[in-house]
Amino acid sequence: MVDRKDLDYQTMKEYDRFEKGAANSNTSTTILKRQLEDPDAHIIITTIQKLATFIKKNPGHEVYTKHIVIIFDECHRSQFGYIHTAIVKNFKKYHLFGFTGTPIFSVNSGRAKNPEFFTTGQTFGDQLHSYTIVDAINDKNVLPFRVDYIKTMDVEEEITDEMVWDINREKVMMAPERIRIVTQYILEHFDQKTYRGDKTYIYNTLTNIAEVASAKRDGGEEIKQKQRISGFNSIFAVSSVLMAKLYYQEFKKQMAADPTKKLRVATIFSYGANEEESDGILDEENSEDTSALDQPSREFLEEAIDDYNKMFHTNYDTSSDKFQNYYKDVSLRMKNKELDILIVVWLIIALFVVTTMNTLWVDKNLKMHGLIQAFSRTNRILNSIKTFGNIVCFRNLQKRVDSAISLFGDKNAGGIVLLQSFKDYYYGYESLDGKSMPGYVDMVEDLNNKFPLSAPQIVGEQNQKDFIALFGAILRMRNLLLSFDEFKGNELISERDLQDYLGRYQDLRDEWKRKRQESTDITDDVVFEIELIRQIEINIDYILMLVKKYHDTHCEDKEVLITINKAIDASPELRSKKQLIETFIAGINDVDDVMNEWHEFVVEQRDHDLNAIITEEKLKPEDTRKFMENAFRDGEIKTAGTDIDKLMPPISRFGGGGRAKKKQGVIDKLKTFFEKYFGIGGSSTFTEPEHKTVKYSLDEQNTLSMVAESKIPYGNE
Repeated sequence: MVDRKDLDYQTMKEYDRFEKGAANSNTSTTILKRQLEDPDAHIIITTIQKLATFIKKNPGHEVYTKHIVIIFDECHRSQFGYIHTAIVKNFKKYHLFGFTGTPIFSVNSGRAKNPEFFTTGQTFGDQLHSYTIVDAINDKNVLPFRVDYIKTMDVEEEITDEMVWDINREKVMMAPERIRIVTQYILEHFDQKTYRGDKTYIYNTLTNIAEVASAKRDGGEEIKQKQRISGFNSIFAVSSVLMAKLYYQEFKKQMAADPTKKLRVATIFSYGANEEESDGILDEENSEDTSALDQPSREFLEEAIDDYNKMFHTNYDTSSDKFQNYYKDVSLRMKNKELDILIVVWLIIALFVVTTMNTLWVDKNLKMHGLIQAFSRTNRILNSIKTFGNIVCFRNLQKRVDSAISLFGDKNAGGIVLLQSFKDYYYGYESLDGKSMPGYVDMVEDLNNKFPLSAPQIVGEQNQKDFIALFGAILRMRNLLLSFDEFKGNELISERDLQDYLGRYQDLRDEWKRKRQESTDITDDVVFEIELIRQIEINIDYILMLVKKYHDTHCEDKEVLITINKAIDASPELRSKKQLIETFIAGINDVDDVMNEWHEFVVEQRDHDLNAIITEEKLKPEDTRKFMENAFRDGEIKTAGTDIDKLMPPISRFGGGGRAKKKQGVIDKLKTFFEKYFGIGGSSTFTEPEHKTVKYSLDEQNTLSMVAESKIPYGNE
């Protein structure tokens, strides 16, 4: 049992991932009735609303006498009204199980619709098992939170649960000047909080969103492609539709005035989101119903959807079917990180889990389970770059945060659920269990004392292990400190020294990788923070800018060459391309456009190298080129299955063993080729004779694509 159509669809997808056809979903009460009457339909996924309609229309149905197990997802919602009463009254032989991360206790029960089912315990009976947010963070299943409280008024009264949030106070919160400064703060701090333009990673993105959003339940196959994207995205939770409108219009105004701050902003809300809940608990209305919106709200929503249509070339509006598709489209683009900020009124819980989201901006009176549910949109694990969920509060919610964490964790949970302060991480602190935790300053001091750059190399296995552990800890700490305003200007390591240390770290990585291949005695207790190195790395565009600088000095400034070599050695992505870059620099001529010359050079060298592999291994030329074209599109070489076998020459029926060894040799050569040429430009196709210029930039924020093709073929200016 779920209480929303979107969760119904999502749950069905999870069952299908386990075993296709294992569960039965439904789009109407009629189908649900048919499934309940089918002895072969053992697992049924449906909404509580459909079951309520079934009970109402089918009194005395024989299914009520069958042994039924009903499992409620998110059981803190929707099971406290007449529907639950109807279920327990009609079904005679049942077991009810409820799952929730935020149970309803008497202290956070708010306005119960039915005093008989006041709390989750009253509704479902004794608690069988608990796994709190503290357990989940300790087990590294979710991330901790970092909460910032931003004061927006000179005199800002503290919100207490006893106070009535009256119209006058809300009016002050929506004062134009306050809306302006909050919007300005978000635009100025967005890149820092979400790592946009700073951190990049490979992510499996959906390429046919509009088709999937408009497809019926079982239609619309998802087509995904691995692409490099920059940073994370965010949700902005506000207290009313009117406030959403004011913020949306202010974002448009400030971004128009300063295009460098431009973000992709959208909004979504529906009926039921028109009033501030006195208890701050998030509603669970039908998120796809706009039929009862008042005229001003509908007009604003139409305006926002029209902007969205222009942004993504879609065709949605507030009519029933089209709004449902708009809602799905927004959810998918949030998951794809195609939206930067989504302004919501009640719909935080409604959205699917979005792993690319790391920041929640809050201008709303959240508390108890509503607060934890909202915060938990940000702390889903994605990769080593995302180390915590960012919460930025524009209201004083500190007491509410402490109360909620205490209720759903325990009174000492704050030290685990919430991150420490900047000073703690920078200078060190004592953990809850009394352990002394070194700060960033201590780590950098250790690095300079034990492993100075003046020493030519790090000698001895134990010394190397100590350096790897220490520098890895520094990389992790830097990644965390970057989100704090105070860290800027206090990095303690210059960019040049950081590159030198990264170069040594990479050298050791290559050395230990080689040792592991050669010996079975090497222990696996050496862990390299490769994903974090990639965030500091210099990309190919930066290298080419240095090459242009070298070229502009008529190839006389040898200091630029030293900078280029240090940058390449510090980057895991560029080390495999070092020979290619050095060959290009050595042969560079007097050209007008270094970038264009580079792309032509890459195409020529890549074709030469691939043809050499095809010739040496006697591979099928057309099939091999198509295979590599797909690999460059997907961002990886796929070696499972029979794809590689199809490239190889046929097996001789008169012996000729060692095919497995030969296949591995082919895989190794193709992987080396892929690492050398992936992500540095060149043609996007391997099979067409005419090449097109492709430019690659990690700084491009308007598209998720890794590469973009120019319409001008080579040789035409």
